[in-house]
Amino acid sequence: MSEVEGGAGAGPPEDNPFAALFGGSAPDLGAALHRLGDLLSSTTGPVNWQLARESALQAAGASDPGTTAGDTERVAAAVELADHWLDPVTTLPSGVTASEAWSRRRWVEATLPAWTTLVDPVASRVVEAMGGALPEEMQAMAGPLLGVMRQVGGVMFGAQVGQALGQLANEVLSATDIGLPLGPAGRAALVPVNVAGFGSGLGIPEEEVRIFLALREAAHHRLFQHVPWLRAHLFDTVERYAREITIDTSALEEAMREVDPSDPEAVQRVLGGGLFEPQATPSQQAALRRLETALALVEGWVDEVVGAAAGEHLPAAAALRESVRRRRAAGGPAEQTFATLVGLELRPRRLRDAALLWASLAAARGVDGRDAIWGHPDLLPGPEDLDDPTRFADRAGGAGGPSALDLSALTDEEPPGDG
Repeated sequence: MSEVEGGAGAGPPEDNPFAALFGGSAPDLGAALHRLGDLLSSTTGPVNWQLARESALQAAGASDPGTTAGDTERVAAAVELADHWLDPVTTLPSGVTASEAWSRRRWVEATLPAWTTLVDPVASRVVEAMGGALPEEMQAMAGPLLGVMRQVGGVMFGAQVGQALGQLANEVLSATDIGLPLGPAGRAALVPVNVAGFGSGLGIPEEEVRIFLALREAAHHRLFQHVPWLRAHLFDTVERYAREITIDTSALEEAMREVDPSDPEAVQRVLGGGLFEPQATPSQQAALRRLETALALVEGWVDEVVGAAAGEHLPAAAALRESVRRRRAAGGPAEQTFATLVGLELRPRRLRDAALLWASLAAARGVDGRDAIWGHPDLLPGPEDLDDPTRFADRAGGAGGPSALDLSALTDEEPPGDG
């Protein structure tokens, strides 16, 4: 079968997130300084996204087999069938306008714009802190030096974020696998090589695994396409989380003192260990709790809807549902790496509680009443509601509750709100 989308032919993956910075090998001093100068001059924001892209593609492409025409056909068939099975179990219509089979490198390219929106607020907080981490004797030179520090910080973040994205590309199963709308709107996508890896140890037919994951992808798209405020709500929650981050400037000060610009390998060692550790302040914990709740509500709804759709058609639906739950709750190595590097937790820690809440709503008020909760952000359950899902379902189903809302009245002008 002919190759539609191939790997990059890159060399073996590098453990060091700064491999892309220095061309993947130990350079001489002149080459290293020239490369670093080019990167500094191209840094215009808190993250050098040119370096992030190069690093991510290098990490993803080393073991990327690409996709074939057969992959595209199988994904299209699975998504079409999944959308048909979802129709009876949710009031939200199909949100899929196209389907694709993505290679790992294609996942990097297609999701990079969304990562820019997610990561820049967090990176800005760290780069600001770097200015305050300068040794006291340098404060008099703060004006010109702060500009240099911002450029250096952008390069540092670009290298580390790129490496984390490249590792994520080796694990993600679809465009919406981590519960956020990362790809183009309405474009359902699976990553066949990762789907095959996920199903290899389950003892379940490959086609059944593919259809189940297509159900999850199509369910996410229904939610993000027909709840117009949801994307902004999730991204705003990440931004609020970033604003509450408190940086350990003492660790940054120590790292800054250890950097010797004349020793490229020393630079790699010092900067490769992570930039900061978020401080466990009450405001930071509250922001993290809001983010976890938002992710859990999305994933819980998808889990419940997909379970209802798959139960009558796929013999291994229960086993696949449990496998996905455990995978999402635990998080893979790349997700843990990403959380360490930029402080973003992508795991819905309360997925099971959220799924129980949506199931309780469906039992108490029917599918219409359950899906009507998405009618406005002020109706969304909060963290305390996940502690007692049945009580929330009873309260939400009271007179004048969300079951009376009409989702067809939603428009793009619906305000995002805070939930």
